[in-house]
Order: sequence, then structure tokens, then C-alpha cells
Amino acid sequence: MKGRNMRAAQLTAYGGQDTVKVTEDADKPAPVSDQLLIEVHAAGVNPFDVKVREGMARQMAELNFPATLGGDFAGTVAAVGDDVQDFEVGQAVYGQAGALSGQGSFADFTPVKAGQVAAKPAGLDFTQAAALPLVSVSAYQALVDHMDLQKGQKILIHGGAGGIGSMAIQLARHIGAHITTTAAAKDTDFVKGLGADEVIDYEAQDFADVIKDYDAVFDTIGGETTVKSYTVLKPGGALVSMAAQADDVLAKQYEVKFTSQFTHVTTKRLDAVSALIDDGSLKPVIDKVFPLEDAAEALEYQKTARPRGKVVLLIKR
Repeated sequence: MKGRNMRAAQLTAYGGQDTVKVTEDADKPAPVSDQLLIEVHAAGVNPFDVKVREGMARQMAELNFPATLGGDFAGTVAAVGDDVQDFEVGQAVYGQAGALSGQGSFADFTPVKAGQVAAKPAGLDFTQAAALPLVSVSAYQALVDHMDLQKGQKILIHGGAGGIGSMAIQLARHIGAHITTTAAAKDTDFVKGLGADEVIDYEAQDFADVIKDYDAVFDTIGGETTVKSYTVLKPGGALVSMAAQADDVLAKQYEVKFTSQFTHVTTKRLDAVSALIDDGSLKPVIDKVFPLEDAAEALEYQKTARPRGKVVLLIKR
């Protein structure tokens, strides 16, 4: 890329689909001392990116417009900050940029803290790798770090057909747990193919009436789903939610360990995911790929289509 300009999908104001514009005249960023500059080949689209667009993450960071969107990426190292070790120009990598930094991954180049980057799994192309960072690390952080899920234990995974759910099912299968997931009826075969042992059609059944005495629940839904999840756990069970805060009264009543998870994508966790990719335990699940020029449509698809797995932007031409 010559000169100081680049393509980027930028948010011009908080709101709907029409607030996202793709420009060819965005300023090309430069990495600071603890960062890498990444030439982005592909970028994953997450529900969080829709929340950023709609202004639902303003309590975390107020954006200055125009702001380049996007977190997940796969690409090559274009420049290395002065304080960064272990990475070199031209290296194929994946990880997570700052989705609230205004210099996100929906662009030709993005600056990323080196501690949120790892070598790309050798067996994946850039589009596949871009589908992984947030969803795979979310599953790993929940099931391994927070739950310490063990072989033979029973886990309920809410939203098994979604991006995070599809990774969590595969990881739980690798661990050897008994897996129940909630999903729409049309997604039953899909989630069973990922490794689910039992599927509860959330549109026709109340999971709290179907199961009990589970060791763990992974919740990405929130609301009433979280409240009911306490009731299906055995005493001492683990409930990890990415969509709710702990209710100390319920946690004490049901003798449950509750963790409210904010996912932290780190080099260590990405390396652990890469090892699971390399040995065949995990595979990326991609629903649809859009070109960067259709970033606004990709975000709206993520919001409205209930995609199976991930939506990805193809960026490098």
C-alpha cells in the first residue's frame, strides 16, 4: 500500500446500517512501541461490533468519528514497534485489534498490541483464521480457565449454533464432556455435527424443564436465560455468563460459582487455540464472507440473520 491512505470501514455516527461508510482515504496508522502494524487480509465480524455501531458500548469508550470498526483479524506483520519481541515483518498472524480504539481491523492496516497477537495456525487460510480470535478464546477462557471442565462432566451451552457456541461445543467435545445445547430446530443437525449430545429447541422447550444436576452452564444470552440457568446446576456447579452480572442471592441459594466473563484475547490463549486447531480438535465455522466494501451489509447480516458460526470480511484484494 503506497502513501498514507488506506481503505477502511468507518462509523460516521452511532446508529444503523447507513452510519457505516467505506472510504479509500483513511489515514494509515503507525504502531507505537508495544504494537504491531498488521496488514489485514480478513477480519471477523462479531455481535460486539454491532453494539459499537449502535452506541451500546459508549460506557466503555466514546468514539471520535469517523472511527474505524472491527476487532478480530488475520494478516501479516507490516511493522514492529520498538519494544516488541518475537514477531517479524512478513509473519502471518491473527488476533484482536482494539474494537473501541477507532483504529480497528475493518481496514487495510490496523495497529495491535503485541500481547493480543499470535502466529496464525499453519493449516488455515487468512479468512478461516480471522473467524477465530474472539469466539475461540471466549470458549477457551470459559471452559478451561473459569470452569476447569473435565471429562465426563455435563455442560449446557446456550446458543450452540452461534459463533461462540459453535466453538464451545467443539472444545467441550475435545475435553470429553457430555454436551447439551440450546438451538433452533433448524440448527439441530448442525450442532450435533459439531459434537452436541443433546439439543433443546429453545423455541419449543424450556431448558429448565428438561435438564437438571449439570456441572456447568455457558451463557451468552443473558436475561431470563441466565436466571433459569442457576436452577439446572448441581451444588458446586459453575455458571459462566458473557451477558449478565452475578446475582449473589441466587448464587448462594443454588450454591453455584458464578463468573461474569469479559473475554481477554491474549497471545497465550491464541497459542492454546492454535494447538487445538493443529490437532484437529477445533475448526473455524464460517457462515458468510463479505468484501470490505460491503461492511455495512455484513454488520446488518450479523445482527439480523442469526448466522451459523461467523461472518467474515475479506479485505486484502
